[in-house]
Amino acid sequence: MTEQQVSGGARAAGGHPEGGALGVERRSIDFVPPEERHGSVRSLFTVWFGANMQVTTAVTGALGVILGLPLPWAIVALTLGNLLGAVFMALHSAQGPKLGIPQMIQSRAQFGFYGAIVPLLLVVLMYVGFFATSAVLGGSALAGWWGIGRTPATIIVSALCTVLAAYGYRLIHQYERWISLIAAVGFLYLTYRLLTGHHVGRVWHSGHVGAGTFLLVMAIAATWQITYAPYVADYSRYLPETTSVRAAFWWTYAGSVIGTVWMMAFGSVCAAVAAKSFEGGSVSFVVGLAGPHWAFSLIIVLGIIAVNVLNLYGMFMSATTTLTALRPMRMNRGVRLGFIVVAAVVGTVVALAASADFLDNFENFILFLAYFLIPWTAINLVDFYFVRKERYDIEAIFRPDGVYGGVNWRTIGAYVIGVAVEVPFVSSTFYTGPLVKHLGGADVSWIIGLIVASVLYYVWMRPVARLAGDAA
Repeated sequence: MTEQQVSGGARAAGGHPEGGALGVERRSIDFVPPEERHGSVRSLFTVWFGANMQVTTAVTGALGVILGLPLPWAIVALTLGNLLGAVFMALHSAQGPKLGIPQMIQSRAQFGFYGAIVPLLLVVLMYVGFFATSAVLGGSALAGWWGIGRTPATIIVSALCTVLAAYGYRLIHQYERWISLIAAVGFLYLTYRLLTGHHVGRVWHSGHVGAGTFLLVMAIAATWQITYAPYVADYSRYLPETTSVRAAFWWTYAGSVIGTVWMMAFGSVCAAVAAKSFEGGSVSFVVGLAGPHWAFSLIIVLGIIAVNVLNLYGMFMSATTTLTALRPMRMNRGVRLGFIVVAAVVGTVVALAASADFLDNFENFILFLAYFLIPWTAINLVDFYFVRKERYDIEAIFRPDGVYGGVNWRTIGAYVIGVAVEVPFVSSTFYTGPLVKHLGGADVSWIIGLIVASVLYYVWMRPVARLAGDAA
């Protein structure tokens, strides 16, 4: 294993070590030195299992049936998409222990100190969108449980996420650990009620399967996993440097795939046996499976918080990385809390304004994100595993005059071309590329984007990294 280059400048770039077991995290985007590392790699399983064991994931799975696939084939397409997409997501997990910095600030090593603002702004948009869509569902669950309006319920859910995000890394891990257990038990019972309380056999038939629709549903599932890529290293960066790439990958992969496939299959069955009821109120339908019991509304709310605190924490990290590039500032506790509160307010306002036609808007949103995030994840992974092979000057990532420069135009070119080649293959409700009809409606843009961006970046940057001594 190669050894990263670290200097005292990076250690002093942004703060102090984390607090106690329930203390407020003091670090933000700065490097976590080896003496402050802690935790077990197994915690990555519960982070990603807990984040996916919630209704938003089930709503995504329901799209498989809503788009026209028979139930068995919808589950197959969703499973294959998750198995493939999670490979790219989990590969980011090893970057946290090796580099000791958050996920998106790593982009400075590929895009340059200022060039990284391009993917950062897109990722901030993603975090806002996911925070808002999850807050809508969480607010619905809390409103039904307490008998209050959706607006105050959504605000309460967002406020709870804000508290967790303010405390930071350690408390988030502990929360996800408990939610993983609670959600697994709760949804095990709800799954039992779904399968025994409805005539699943009536909708379990092969039917007509269009190859284009099958690939589209696969793309939705793969996209779900890949859109987690900007999050992953944020929750592994405090792990010991000795954490192996294999262990980080498999614990992350297993947690994310098991939780997501379970919930997406659950959502597909819900949509197949009760399409009108589920589309009319997914939260009400899921809670109603267990009868009028407050415990299941609570599980739904806690599950939404489990994923939304990751959205809020990531939004804070990405916004901080962007703004500190434009205007250096010391990220003390007060400034940190201010960033988190502002991010929560923005996400909540969007949630309250965009609750109508949720399923349609959500489908459009996650497909839209894929076109911009996939070339980024390809570039980031190729750089880490094949170009620089884990060798980075961490101090230079925090300096505009460092070895990574202000803007890396080779990377920008590979990224822009990676997005551009996707356009003819895009299949969505707001735009359909000219080549889609020749593919039976399939959306293969994500595969094209991955391949093109990866190859271009490797070809253009491998010689440069070798000359700089960053490549083995």
